[in-house]
Amino acid sequence: MDPQRPLNIQLVSSTDSPEFTNLTRSLTRCRIIALDAEWKPIRTRTPQSSFPTVLLLQLACQLGSRLGGDSDESDDSVVFLLDLSTIHLPSVWELLRDAFISPDILKLGFRFKQDLIYLSSTFSSNGCEPGFDRVEPFMDITSMYNHLQHKQHGRKASKQIKSLASICKEVLGISLTKELQCSDWSCRPLTEEQKTYAAMDAHCLIEIFNVFQAKVIKEGKLVRHPSEPHPPTVTLGLKVVFEKLYICSKIVRMKVHEAIDIARATASYVSPNIVTEKGMTLRLGHRNTLPMDEYLLKVVNEYGEKILLKESDKTAKTSKRKAKGRSSEGLICNEKQGQSFEDWQGPPPWDLALGGDGQPKFLCDVMVEGLAKHLRCVGINAAISYSKKPEPRQLIDQANKEKRVLLTRDAKLLRHDYLINNHIYRVKSLLKNEQLLEIIETFQLKISEDQLMSRCTKCNGRFIQKPLTTEEAVEAAKGFQRIPNCLFNKNLEFWQCMDCNQLYWEGTQYHNAVQKFIDVCKLNE
Repeated sequence: MDPQRPLNIQLVSSTDSPEFTNLTRSLTRCRIIALDAEWKPIRTRTPQSSFPTVLLLQLACQLGSRLGGDSDESDDSVVFLLDLSTIHLPSVWELLRDAFISPDILKLGFRFKQDLIYLSSTFSSNGCEPGFDRVEPFMDITSMYNHLQHKQHGRKASKQIKSLASICKEVLGISLTKELQCSDWSCRPLTEEQKTYAAMDAHCLIEIFNVFQAKVIKEGKLVRHPSEPHPPTVTLGLKVVFEKLYICSKIVRMKVHEAIDIARATASYVSPNIVTEKGMTLRLGHRNTLPMDEYLLKVVNEYGEKILLKESDKTAKTSKRKAKGRSSEGLICNEKQGQSFEDWQGPPPWDLALGGDGQPKFLCDVMVEGLAKHLRCVGINAAISYSKKPEPRQLIDQANKEKRVLLTRDAKLLRHDYLINNHIYRVKSLLKNEQLLEIIETFQLKISEDQLMSRCTKCNGRFIQKPLTTEEAVEAAKGFQRIPNCLFNKNLEFWQCMDCNQLYWEGTQYHNAVQKFIDVCKLNE
């Protein structure tokens, strides 16, 4: 993935737009599409509840083949963001259905079955025919990653289940931020950050596949031996079929879908309705797609799979779990009790009138850990959970014990009846800089320039009051931290955290960080 080359992102919001025309044309030219979807989660489940509505469908199309193909097309890619909240769904149903089942297009996804279930429900609830019940040929990115790890590290790594961000980091060497994953995808217009995030989520799947394909070709796994079956006849016309004896001998026992593919390659137009021997009607799309090249076809034959939805997948299930040690009646939503934690009403637990010490203190859950570091950078005491995967009860207990306000973006936390008043606040902003300003304004925090960079960003500890000389810093860093040699002749002051012993110095990064938070907190105004 070339970081210098911007993504070609096209938002499709209506069927009479140029972007929709480009999408239709691209689906006839591409051999690979990567799929992803965004939706707004349903926070409460009832026996009558349905699946979330898909609001955005991402289709990253790779136009051309990078390896082994004989096509002279470029390998440019484009990402289409299909805005399902504004587009007329019946008008795109057939286009998407045909792409999902086209044998000429390899579909890529990351745990896409859930997306397909929600997508099928979204179209069905808008009066469309059933049809989003399968995707083939299909390849899951997790399977590719496990294959690559198996070849590199042996069998012990062959069953790993990783997040998409982790796979991108290991395979592509890029950081895929998931900060906007929980943003409100129902708001229109979408922000530029949301568009870029959504496009990257789909485009990176193609990049990972290209690494995988190059790997298996390099290993020589796609070279056909004489003992292997002959290649499929998907792209052969009838004249070629009857010239090849090994194909002609099989023609009478050929499967229906193989015969249809041969007919489609033979004629420029095939009747949209073909009756099978069982009396079923198969409807063919009118869009002529380009066949896969030899190498891609071999990858599909060797590693391809399909997603097939069962009737049970199309029924929303309600959770039957109960909280440990508590009856289901005990978990009452705070909204029903007349309490709301959406807007801060104060006073905070550190208030002097409540027995606090007057020093603002926060606890950030995993969804706003980046905010914790920003708060530390401006001198605010901001802790994170003791546990990597804490239960809600643990977060509440820690906030209560340490007289902190729990910061979160998880609306589910607000529904438990054991929440303590004025000990939790739901952060509304998405980006860390905006979140920092929101907390400063909401809790009326006073930030001064001499507070900046006064806490350890690693552990939230305070620094030793007296700075260390270079000699003292070298001694303190022995066996713990390496100090670059270039700092020895700059007469810098070093600071050490009293809790974790991490050393800091006033270098270029320090001054850049100070200036950044002066601007973010508007301290010059």
